[in-house]
Amino acid sequence: MARANYTGNVPGRIRRSDIDELRSRINIADVIGQYVTLKQAGSGSMKGLCPFHDERSPSFHVRTQVGFYHCFGCGEGGDVFTFVQKIDSRGFTETVEHLAEKAGFALTYEDGQAAPDRKNRSRIFQANTAAEEYFRAQLHEPQAEAGRAFLAERGFDQLAAESFGIGYALQSYDSLSGHLTKKGFTVPELIEAGLVSQGDRGVYDRFRGRLIWPIRDVTGQTIGFGARKLTDDDKGPKYLNTPETEVYHKSRVLYGLDLAKRDIAKKRQVVIVEGYTDVMACHLAGITTAVATCGTAFGADHIPLIRRVMGDNENSLEQKRGEVIFTFDPDEAGQKAATKAFYDQDKFTANTYVAVPPEGLDPCDVRLNQGDEALVQVIESRRPMHEFMIRRILDQVDLNTVEGRADGLRSAVDVVKTIKDPIIRDGYARELAGWVGMDPAEVTRLMRQSAGPSAKAPRSGSSAVTGESEAKPAYSVSSLPNDPVTGMERDVLTVLIQLCADIPEERAVKVLQGHFTHGALQVVRDAMVSAFDHYGKANWAQALVEEVPDTLTVFVQQLAVFPLPDRSDNLSRYGMGVTSSFLDRDLLRKKAELLGLLQRLDQESDPDRYREIQRSLVDIETSRRLLRED
Repeated sequence: MARANYTGNVPGRIRRSDIDELRSRINIADVIGQYVTLKQAGSGSMKGLCPFHDERSPSFHVRTQVGFYHCFGCGEGGDVFTFVQKIDSRGFTETVEHLAEKAGFALTYEDGQAAPDRKNRSRIFQANTAAEEYFRAQLHEPQAEAGRAFLAERGFDQLAAESFGIGYALQSYDSLSGHLTKKGFTVPELIEAGLVSQGDRGVYDRFRGRLIWPIRDVTGQTIGFGARKLTDDDKGPKYLNTPETEVYHKSRVLYGLDLAKRDIAKKRQVVIVEGYTDVMACHLAGITTAVATCGTAFGADHIPLIRRVMGDNENSLEQKRGEVIFTFDPDEAGQKAATKAFYDQDKFTANTYVAVPPEGLDPCDVRLNQGDEALVQVIESRRPMHEFMIRRILDQVDLNTVEGRADGLRSAVDVVKTIKDPIIRDGYARELAGWVGMDPAEVTRLMRQSAGPSAKAPRSGSSAVTGESEAKPAYSVSSLPNDPVTGMERDVLTVLIQLCADIPEERAVKVLQGHFTHGALQVVRDAMVSAFDHYGKANWAQALVEEVPDTLTVFVQQLAVFPLPDRSDNLSRYGMGVTSSFLDRDLLRKKAELLGLLQRLDQESDPDRYREIQRSLVDIETSRRLLRED
């Protein structure tokens, strides 16, 4: 799991002290409880079904006192900031600012930089929310008959319209602006939100006589609108969107992502369609991972958004590879879109596919004319992007002639050369030979002749193909040996992480000076020593996560939520008992070493050393007696 960037003392960044203070003020169970049903599971621990992968038995643990969560099923874990980043697909700074705003906590920034002015953004969000409510109400008015008819003709009933928040803009120059100004919004605020436009004769409603779709960001906030014309006398474009605003950037937003994000993350699949009605049709047919661009072609700026929601990163190779499925119309515009997507596909770690509806139909038409199952079948019949592009090239030549086959081969080889994975590249070379009816050796020879930068694929196992395949695997609690000594060492470190408020610093120091036999536990102990200034504070567990090597990040997170015995009324006593047992074991080890040394020592030749060892043995027995009394 990638670590959040908590580094302080950088201009423009939130002060580290503010981040730690905010973390201490937030109850992680309250935040996670908004997304996951949590139930008590022993002393200070809560459990639920993991929101990041499908499971039937709960393996998702939350430890409120520590401020950590961890899923023992899929390995996801971290603090409250990590959870909100992952679940809402937010950046770290945006997450902190969001949680601070909800908690009423004022943030400060390095070098005296003031907090960003969120008031203007907030007013835009509020104006959009009020506009959405107004549009939705107008859809039920008599003037909106054309809008209701449009939806009905495409197979969408009232429930579908309500589910997607569809509304209607009256054929009026000032109905929306008049309504919103009465609610306290100023004309400049409405211009900033893109709801009204400025002309020679003053301001007027941007959307008039159109069906309205609210466009939301990944968190579900309405950031803009898409409007579809309904009559021939409307001389505007078929679809009219909100202009670029402080919160709406069409090249970085995907319609339906707020609805699809959970299933995209769980199924590791996204289906990219071309329009709002296509998204609706897919979701209603059960394809709940569908999204669409908003008035622009799918581009490079959309890719980071999808990868972040899907978890499409080169360090997650323990999971199955994700699927990015494009749907393209068979017309010229669709073919251009396919070509553009092809050249961007290598920016995904996921596998890319193309699903092409029957001639002349888009996904919405398929559902309307042939039913839900037919639309599902279109998506399930997807073809790999490379195969789609090669086939498209070969469809443009006459494979019945030698010349046509040669032309097709030369063009298709350029596609095959772009494939990074050598196994897949060789496979397509053989397939291409069969499709054009030539000897595979001839295809290989042609690829070598035309070898250039695009043909230089990394060897199998290189990081370009498999991500961080050479990185050491993350260590986990389940990797620990099942023996009493290791179990005691694990338990005492777990207690120091989870019950630091109940274990005095003096005792914690003694534990950390003790002997640990297991290598991973030794490293965690060393991290505790290094980060001991944070002991007992709200950021203690997070400080340990940042201190250990990357391969032990998950291990520390697991220790932070590892179930304790069900003694909720005696956690402090349990913690003291575990540390006492560990310290007693360490004293016994020292006693055995001194007794061995005493047997080997000649009392007459070194009486002072002999008496010193005897005094140490007495001190050990005194310490053991005090431990038992505690």
